[in-house]
Amino acid sequence: MSDGGAAGWVEVGDRVFVRRYAFFDQSIGAVVGPSGVTIVDTRSTEVQGREILDDLRRLTPLPVAAVIDTHHHYDHTFGNRVFRPAPIWGHVRCRERLLTEAETARTAAIAEVPELRPALEAVVVDPPERVFEETAVIDAGGRRVEARFLGRGHTDDDVVVLVPDVGVLFAGDLLENDAVPYFGDAYPLDWPETVSRLLELVRAAVVPGHGRPADRVFVEDQLAGFLAVAELGRRVQRGQLTREEAVASGPYEAFRAGASGPPIARALAQLRGELDRP
Repeated sequence: MSDGGAAGWVEVGDRVFVRRYAFFDQSIGAVVGPSGVTIVDTRSTEVQGREILDDLRRLTPLPVAAVIDTHHHYDHTFGNRVFRPAPIWGHVRCRERLLTEAETARTAAIAEVPELRPALEAVVVDPPERVFEETAVIDAGGRRVEARFLGRGHTDDDVVVLVPDVGVLFAGDLLENDAVPYFGDAYPLDWPETVSRLLELVRAAVVPGHGRPADRVFVEDQLAGFLAVAELGRRVQRGQLTREEAVASGPYEAFRAGASGPPIARALAQLRGELDRP
């Protein structure tokens, strides 16, 4: 990894850049081709999306040729509109969830981050129109990128973005560095298998949705945590552990006491069949 020569952007592969933003410690990707740039995720508001565009001008004069949403959460998609007329790509369920759940997400985000109320209220939700179920091959700006759905994990519409000529992989929130992964919409019993498939694609730098770019060892460590959550949930369901004992031995207690509680609770909900009900 090297300094990309423009403030804030880090080059993680040939002409593949990441910029970390302090708000939610989010990592945004820019894949630069001969005639345009592919942007990976657009942040939480149109104001924040325009900040990406301003920062991009310090990196390259090339236009945005495409946008890829790694999943439907507002902090990855609510900046979409400012990147038009570029096409926006995402999983078919990413589009569906934005169309049906965006207002609920907006209300929850305002409650969570009240200082963003004006910017969040001004967002015009703009879902991806180029949708796919398994794989999309995108030739944007003269450079090929691939978006792949590997299975449920952080949500049911997570995709990874591979830049095949250099092997850089954008993982979205299937991986999160420097913090506890968010399990609020997760499928903890599926997440380990999905990350196992992701691991098979790792050849170079791996960019999580939040936190520092990383490597294969980081992915292996994250996988171990997801496996532990699923197994602890199963042991509680079988009566081998109390929920309190499971949380105390959970993989995220090094971050803060009780941090493994919500992940294990979500695993138990999936074991009870609650996550697959209409």
